[in-house]
Parts: sequence; C-alpha cells; structure tokens
Amino acid sequence: MLSFAKKGKFMNLIVNGEDVVAKDGITLLEFLQSRNIEEKVMAAAVNMDIVKQTQWGDFELKDGDKLELLDFVGGG
Repeated sequence: MLSFAKKGKFMNLIVNGEDVVAKDGITLLEFLQSRNIEEKVMAAAVNMDIVKQTQWGDFELKDGDKLELLDFVGGG
C-alpha cells in the first residue's frame, strides 16, 4: 500500500483489519460519511476504545489508528 501520510494530506488507517487511506484531520463521523456507511455502523472502537456515537463528530482520527466498525444483525 502507498503511504501518503508523509505529505500531510492523507493518513493511513486500519479499518476492520484492512489498510485504508483517509484525508488527514478527518473526524470519525466524516470518515463514515465519506464511505456512505454512517447509517450502518452501530458501534465504533478506535485503538480498542469505544467511541460513543455522540462523540463521532468531534473525534479526530490520527495516522495509524485502528478502527473496528460494528453493525448488529438480528437473527433467530
């Protein structure tokens, strides 16, 4: 994977185990919106710490962060 983080415009994240390049300084909410998945994500953890939905708009992601994005599926 190419690393753009050194240029200061992009950063590298690990999202559910996959390498992803994102805009530098983006919030968690902006990241989810940029991927059109904000409605699907029910819980988010960054570096193993749960981030409440009410904080997503203020939570700024940093280069190298590891995100786990979860949705809940009902079943029987």
